[in-house]
Amino acid sequence: MDDLPKLVRSNQKQAVASWVNYLNQLRIDDLLSSFRQQDENLLNALTSIDEAIRKIDLEVVTANRGGQHGMHGFIAEIAEVGISNARQQILGQAQVYQWVNDNGPVDLIRSGVEIQQKFVAAGGRFSLGAIIEHLQKYPDFVQNGGKYQIPADYFEVIKEMYSTPPEEAGKLLSRSGDGPSFKDWQRIDAFFQDGSIGIETLEPSTLKYHEVQRGAYESTMAAEETSLRSTDQALRDNAYQESLPNLQEGAKATLAAAAVEGGTAFVLAVAAKRREGKRLKEFSEQDWIDIAGETGFSFVKGGVRGLSIYTLTNFTATSAAVASSIVTVAFGIADQANKLRCGEIDQLEFIENSELVALEAAVSALSSFVGQALIPVPVLGAVIGNTVGTIMYKAAASSLSKREAELIERYLSEQRVLDDQLAGEYQELIEKLDRGMSDYLGLLERAFSPDVQVALIGSAELARRLDVPADEILDSDEKVHAYFLD
Repeated sequence: MDDLPKLVRSNQKQAVASWVNYLNQLRIDDLLSSFRQQDENLLNALTSIDEAIRKIDLEVVTANRGGQHGMHGFIAEIAEVGISNARQQILGQAQVYQWVNDNGPVDLIRSGVEIQQKFVAAGGRFSLGAIIEHLQKYPDFVQNGGKYQIPADYFEVIKEMYSTPPEEAGKLLSRSGDGPSFKDWQRIDAFFQDGSIGIETLEPSTLKYHEVQRGAYESTMAAEETSLRSTDQALRDNAYQESLPNLQEGAKATLAAAAVEGGTAFVLAVAAKRREGKRLKEFSEQDWIDIAGETGFSFVKGGVRGLSIYTLTNFTATSAAVASSIVTVAFGIADQANKLRCGEIDQLEFIENSELVALEAAVSALSSFVGQALIPVPVLGAVIGNTVGTIMYKAAASSLSKREAELIERYLSEQRVLDDQLAGEYQELIEKLDRGMSDYLGLLERAFSPDVQVALIGSAELARRLDVPADEILDSDEKVHAYFLD
């Protein structure tokens, strides 16, 4: 029963760590899922472009469909379908365009809307003449909801001309030279004055007139592929940025950990008072102050724990279980250090208690890690693993008999005596070595003295110390003369 509150606190700590790890894993799983989906999106988009190129090559260019003057119209239809669908698919959306390909009143269908595409430069009327001819042949096309699609550059000119009042058109537009002219404005104005269709019936293609010509469509499609890959990379970068740890999630982890640890402390504090025989209504003001103090302190500790675990698991290569244990050890050693400063324990007890705190934290971390691996359910696996591991550790620690404990204590005592003895002998050896080195250095100093007489005596003494035979040592004038002159 005495170990139950300790086990509850240990489970609560590992539960918080497991929950933070679960939050991290959710972000990683979402990122990997986004990447897998984007792989499929890019493949589908590029397939649409490749399919469009294949159709243009085989069904239009090779077949010379439309001839020299009409081929670009069929190229525009196929390219519009391929590019528009690809731009949808790169975003993970469904295809919207369908190529009708029956030489009838409808060229394309987009989400149920019938579209007639006109890429005509003849007559300088921005495809409007071709629209009039089509409308005369199919007068119900617009009434049935149909749309006319023209090159993007043509549509920009028409929209600008349409919005230019007559009094400004004559002043602003040139009557000759490059760019839109006043004559262009007159043609466009006459088209809409007819009243058959309004400008809302027209829409721009995704392509310009020059981009769908026989000699240009390949570069147009290649540029679109490059654009699709750029869009794909931007989407991946955005998904990665969204998967990074952030302040909001860190705050969530901090508050949740604080609430859990504070709540656990409150329940345990109330339970401790109840075990003293008090009922809730009998709690005194001091009892509630004690409970509130312990709860508040645990709330702060929990916040620190949650923020620390979140930081360690996201910015260092540390698992959640180990991160929780690191924080637990830090708190435990800090508590022991405070007791040491207050004189409640000595240095040896501080070291032993700190080692015990680290050992219990390591057991908790390993047990939680194994439990989470065996039971891959967030929080539950870590709690079960920690519970089993802690109970087994306590059982093993308490299974030593009194005799075994005495043997261990005697062994430790003998080790301390041996340590003291070896330390004394070591100190004696150091002192002896210091004396020997001092004598040796003095001898060297005399042997290499600039004074010849001192050097002679010193070198002879050095030779004797090095066990040179006495008859070979030059320790007199006679031996010196004999050595150099004989």
